[in-house]
Amino acid sequence: MERDILTTKRKALAINLDPTIYGTIAEIGGGQEVARAFFQAGGASGTIAKTISAYDKVFSDYLYSDGDSGRYVCLKRLQQMLDAEYKQLIDVLNSERSPDKRFFVFANTVETLNFRKDNQGHGWLGVRFELTKQGTANEVVVHVRLNENDAILQQYTLGTLGVNLIYACFYYHKSPTLFLQSLMDNLSTDRVEITMVRMSGPDLDYVDNRLLGVQLVKNGMTPAIFFDRYGNVQEPDDMLYKKNALVLRGRFRPITYVGFDILKTSYAHFKKNALFKPDNTLQICEITLNNLLEEGELKERDFLDRVDLLNGMGQNVLISNFREFYRLVDYFGRFKHKNLRIVMGIPTFMKVLDKSYYANLPGGLLEAVGKMFPARTKFYIYPALDRNTGNIRYITDITIPDDVMHIFHYLKQNDLIVSLTGVNEQWLKITSDEVLSLIQSNDKRWESMVPKYVVKTIKQKKLFGYTG
Repeated sequence: MERDILTTKRKALAINLDPTIYGTIAEIGGGQEVARAFFQAGGASGTIAKTISAYDKVFSDYLYSDGDSGRYVCLKRLQQMLDAEYKQLIDVLNSERSPDKRFFVFANTVETLNFRKDNQGHGWLGVRFELTKQGTANEVVVHVRLNENDAILQQYTLGTLGVNLIYACFYYHKSPTLFLQSLMDNLSTDRVEITMVRMSGPDLDYVDNRLLGVQLVKNGMTPAIFFDRYGNVQEPDDMLYKKNALVLRGRFRPITYVGFDILKTSYAHFKKNALFKPDNTLQICEITLNNLLEEGELKERDFLDRVDLLNGMGQNVLISNFREFYRLVDYFGRFKHKNLRIVMGIPTFMKVLDKSYYANLPGGLLEAVGKMFPARTKFYIYPALDRNTGNIRYITDITIPDDVMHIFHYLKQNDLIVSLTGVNEQWLKITSDEVLSLIQSNDKRWESMVPKYVVKTIKQKKLFGYTG
């Protein structure tokens, strides 16, 4: 859908001149850049009931905390701000407002660059707003990563983003795709990444937040998006904060007994780690966007089917645009996680050591290895079945080119690659391509190759071409 991209000032002015929109702007941490944009546009008296900047943490706790201070730049604090300000707006002004007036509250809690520039700028922004019925509010929550290397520039970006968000809530709520695209009006990904968007409310209940997340990746607004085991879109900083992560890449179309065994054996191996605790260790199934694109289009239904199956088996899901594993590892390096384990089979590991995949790096394979194995990172390697001999191949059985052998020995001797043992050997002969082919040809042999839950779900929902 083609549209004119308005300047930030014109968007703010359009909202100010709309007599139906009225509310509060509350900001923490990044100044009052969003409120400033509306005041500078002119006519703000018709839009803004109150602005507030609870910059001091004690004041922030006094106004918004329910007894625990905790982290300030987090989703919980944003929700506390929206709750408190919307309640006050209703309590103070509801009896006075005209029938056509729609209340809104905009809030943000943001960390910009400090004086030493040794932190990462990021923040939460949210709008609670009425559209069709007074007193019945919708809500949009956004998390952003601020990329500029200057606090003043980050504040300008925040102001633009806040105006874009409020404008989109009132003028683009009927088109989620347009809504997302408009958030980056007059901005670029060099300045800001939008790492999470979540919509809810009576006027937005038609929106599937999982598809919004995939659109963020597809549109280049963020390199990856997280879904927790319940299918909810989550912000990666919160998901991975002080957590261990075990990441398995695959197509999962569908997940087979082999994939299930890889998850099981990798988790069992990591349980031996002294830092392991059930509540601080996440298993994550990663699907690259390349596997979701077929014939140039995103197969949304196919994507949801895969996420549903993985969630049904208790798995968290990551959708990314990473082709190379070193980019995946680098992405996790953004967050304050504890240990990272990348899980893969021998065929994939052989490709990891293939020099031809790193022609784009000045340092080639050596540079890639350096990026793939930072501190607290290891690769877990699942064995494979040699179909010619019927023997199981572990990493000690693979053939490595002579000019790469020294790298392989270095990784093995320093325990950076770990061979998974205790696998279920009878499942090694299963391949996902064969399972998919059997499903689509209505050959019942596939039912013995995937977990029972997956069989039941595929049959009930007729997934992956199953006709029954």
